[in-house]
Amino acid sequence: MLRLAEHAHAVLTDDGGAFINEHTGRWTQLAPTASAAVMLLLATDSEEEAAMRYAERYRIPPGRARADVTDVKTHLAACGLTASEDVPRRRFLGRKPR
Repeated sequence: MLRLAEHAHAVLTDDGGAFINEHTGRWTQLAPTASAAVMLLLATDSEEEAAMRYAERYRIPPGRARADVTDVKTHLAACGLTASEDVPRRRFLGRKPR
């Protein structure tokens, strides 16, 4: 389950996305597949469920999907864009993942 930090704001679409970190003023750009992974992480209750839906969407092996989703989540955390699990779920702009 992914939660965004209060100072992180995202615009996510099927064409890609971007985050702004209000604390640093830095933007993080996302490729379309990374944007999809983030939307799935935000929309599901577990990283495993997000990876399963990601694998179905892109027709890739489950192990590869888990690695991709984990890499995106790790990158967002390294950029200071995620919060602890006890933060209430936030809404995001963009289309819902398929």
